[in-house]
Amino acid sequence: MNESTQSRCGYVALIGRPNVGKSTLLNHVLGQKISITSRKPQTTRRNLIGVDTEGVHQAIFVDTPGIHQNTERALNRYMVNHATSTLSGVDVLVLLLEGGKIVDEDEHILKLLQGAQVPCFAVLSKIDLIRDKTALLPQIQQLDGTKLFQQILPLSALKQEGLEAFREQIFASLPQAQHLFADDEVTDKPERFLVAEIVREKLMRQLGDEIPHAATVVIESFKVEENIIRIHADIYVEREGQKRIVIGKQGARLKLIGTEARKDIEGMLEQKVMLHLWVKVRKGWTNSAGDMRRLGYD
Repeated sequence: MNESTQSRCGYVALIGRPNVGKSTLLNHVLGQKISITSRKPQTTRRNLIGVDTEGVHQAIFVDTPGIHQNTERALNRYMVNHATSTLSGVDVLVLLLEGGKIVDEDEHILKLLQGAQVPCFAVLSKIDLIRDKTALLPQIQQLDGTKLFQQILPLSALKQEGLEAFREQIFASLPQAQHLFADDEVTDKPERFLVAEIVREKLMRQLGDEIPHAATVVIESFKVEENIIRIHADIYVEREGQKRIVIGKQGARLKLIGTEARKDIEGMLEQKVMLHLWVKVRKGWTNSAGDMRRLGYD
């Protein structure tokens, strides 16, 4: 068997500071949404696998929480530990940076990459927001000077600019190995996890800056019947005042969250869904390791 027909497979970590576009990139690479997105930082809380298979190539992307230096609360430490754990044990590292700027948190991650033993790529994201692309040159020169990266790739996932070139570079860097997932598999996460994430996404998009980071979603029941899937989900917040805000006047906001989530869940599961949401208070859960475990943050 010559090299062009050798099976290639490997894990590819997407790392970067919060809200730099890792989840958006993964969704567009896969051509379907498996990772939730919002304009708010720290949307992603756990490592999420997305599998991109084409011919003999299989890239197993790991979408990670944003690496940040504010780790006062247990939930923040949990997210950062999940992200930094991928720096070892993967086959390719991809650092996402916002096109045109390098901030302190980017510098922190560049230091973490020193001594990496696997191919590293830098992706300059959101370049569709930059009218004059020559503005990228100082950033490219600075990154090139680190001698860390095989390639520095400007990219806009939303506009599909540079996406295929990115995939080609990743595929070419994968080690020779048998595929670990079937060709039609796109993630290792169960449907219950993806459903909970969809509900949390709608929460983050509907609410202000404070409450989304104090909220999480737990699927209490998931019953598949002949013509419908019945799902009961609990939304946990930290204070009674937050509960009132999530529910809204006469339940209007909770109803809107449920309606938007149900539409996306039906699209994912390709079946009619009955979604019931409850809002509950668990005081201080984001800073309690025990409560975090009980709520699914193992």
